[in-house]
Amino acid sequence: MLQFYSEASAFADAVSLKKIKNTDSGEELQLVSIKPEKPIKNPLKILILNGIHPGESDGIDASMLLVKKIINKEFKLPNEIELNIVPIYNIGGALNRNKFTRANQNGPEEYGFRGNALNYDLNRDFIKSDSKNSKAFYQIFHTVNPDVFIDTHVSNGADYQYILTHLFTQSQQLGGNLGAYISTDFIPKLEDNLQSKNLSITPYVNVFNQTPKKGFTQFLDTPRYSTGYTSLWNSLGLMIETHMLKPYPKRVNATLEMLESVIELSSAEAEEIQLKRAQNFEKYLNAKNYNFNFKVDTTKHETFSFLAYEATQEISEVTGKNRLKYQTDKPITYPVKYYNYFSPAASVEIPKAYVIPKAYHNIIELFKLNNIKMNTFQKDSILAAEVYYIDQFETRTNPYEGHYLHYNTDVKNKLEKIEVKSGDVLVNTNQPGIRYLLETLEPKAVDSFFNWNFFDAILQQKEGFSPYVFEDEAAKILNENPKLKTEFEALKKNDSLFGNNAYAQLNWIYKHSKFYEKAHNRYPIYRILE
Repeated sequence: MLQFYSEASAFADAVSLKKIKNTDSGEELQLVSIKPEKPIKNPLKILILNGIHPGESDGIDASMLLVKKIINKEFKLPNEIELNIVPIYNIGGALNRNKFTRANQNGPEEYGFRGNALNYDLNRDFIKSDSKNSKAFYQIFHTVNPDVFIDTHVSNGADYQYILTHLFTQSQQLGGNLGAYISTDFIPKLEDNLQSKNLSITPYVNVFNQTPKKGFTQFLDTPRYSTGYTSLWNSLGLMIETHMLKPYPKRVNATLEMLESVIELSSAEAEEIQLKRAQNFEKYLNAKNYNFNFKVDTTKHETFSFLAYEATQEISEVTGKNRLKYQTDKPITYPVKYYNYFSPAASVEIPKAYVIPKAYHNIIELFKLNNIKMNTFQKDSILAAEVYYIDQFETRTNPYEGHYLHYNTDVKNKLEKIEVKSGDVLVNTNQPGIRYLLETLEPKAVDSFFNWNFFDAILQQKEGFSPYVFEDEAAKILNENPKLKTEFEALKKNDSLFGNNAYAQLNWIYKHSKFYEKAHNRYPIYRILE
C-alpha cells in the first residue's frame, strides 16, 4: 500500500506523500495530499481516515482505487477540492495480520487487528489521547483543517439488503447552521446522488442481535470517537459503514462510489459548507452558555422504508435455544422508526478563561498539540475564580480502553480567591478550540478529562487523623463554634447510623475544621468568569 502511494507521488505531480510522526508501532503515520489540475484559491478540504480498525479494510483499498482513477483521469478531482488521505491510521494493528479475528466478516482473506500496538481501540482515543497515533493525528488534522472529514469502517449488528450505511456526526450535537445543514441538505442530496448510481443507503443500523424492525437510534459520536472529536472544530463528519456480510469486492466498490459522491457533492456545495462552518465557529465564540451530554429524545422520530430480509426464530443446534436467522433469499421492505433527535442533558455558563496549574503538564501538552492558545503567568498572583468541588460520580467496574471511566459526574461550585503561581497557564475560551476546551475541562461532560481519570489523585484524601488524638481537638472545635455544634447535635439526633458511629462523628467534625485538606475533591482547573 505505501509502495503504491510512493509510486503515485513519484508519477503524478498533483500527489504528495508526507511522513508525519511515529505511532505506537514505531512506524510513521503518512498523509497523502492530492490537488486538482486547476486548484482555486480557497479549496474545500477533505480528509479521509482509513484503517482505524484495520480489519475493516474497505476504505484502504477504495482510497487507492480512487487515487488511481484520479491519476488516470477516470475521475476528475473538482477544482474546488483538496483531497487528503491517511492511507492507514492503525499501523500496529495492520501489522498484526490474521484470518480469524473478524469472525463474522465476509472477506478479505487476511486483515489487521482492531487493537493498535498497545492494544488500544483508536476510535475511543481521540479525546484522551493515550496513543502516539492520536497525537500524530492531531498534527494531521490541524494542518489540513478539513471542512469535511470521512472515516471508513465496516458495520455489524444485523443483516439487511444495504451494502452502504452512513453515520454522520449527530446534527443537534454539532449544532448551529452546520448541524441543521447536514440533516436537511447534505444527507438527502448524498442519498439522491448514490441512488442515481443504483446504490441504496441507510443510516447506520444501530442494533445488536435483533432485527431493525423495532426501529433504532442514531449512534451518538461523543468526542472519544473520530467524528465526535473533529466536530469540536466544526468539521462536517461522516463514517462510512459498509455491511460486513456483503462480498468484499462489492463493499470496496461501494465505498469508492460513496467517496466519489461525497467529493462531487462537496464540490457542488463547497461555498455553502465553508459558510456554514464559519457560522458555527462564530456561534460558539459568541455563545454565553454551552450545551452538552446529548441524549436521544424518544418522543421524536422519522419513519422510512427499510430494505430488509425476513427473519425467523429457530432452535439453535448449539444451544438448543432460540436463535435469530435471516432469510437472505426473501428480501422485504418494511417501515422503521429512526430516532435521530437529541437534546442536551447539561448546560454550563462559558467562562472567560480557565487557569491550569503548571503541574498538569499532560493537559498543557495536549492543548499544544491541539493548537490551543495559552498564556503563562509571569508572577505569583491572587485571582477571583469559580472553583468546582466534585460532589458525586460513578465509576465503571470493568476496564475500558485502559481506564475505569467515571460517569454521572456532578459538581458544586464556589467563588474563591485562588493562588496562581508563576508558570501556571491561562487559557482564554475566545478561540477556535472553545468546544474542545469545554468538552475536556468541564467535569460533567461525558468525555471530560475528569471522567477519563486525569484527576483521580484529588479523589483520594491524603491526610487524616487518629481518633484518640483528635477527640480533644474535636471538643475544642465544637465549643468554639456554637453554630457547628448545633448542626452536629441535630445530625446525631436525626441520623441513627451517624449517631451510633463515633468515627463518622469525628470525621464530620474533622471535615468542617481547618485541618481538613483543601485539595480533597477540589477540581484543580479554575474558571475565570470576568
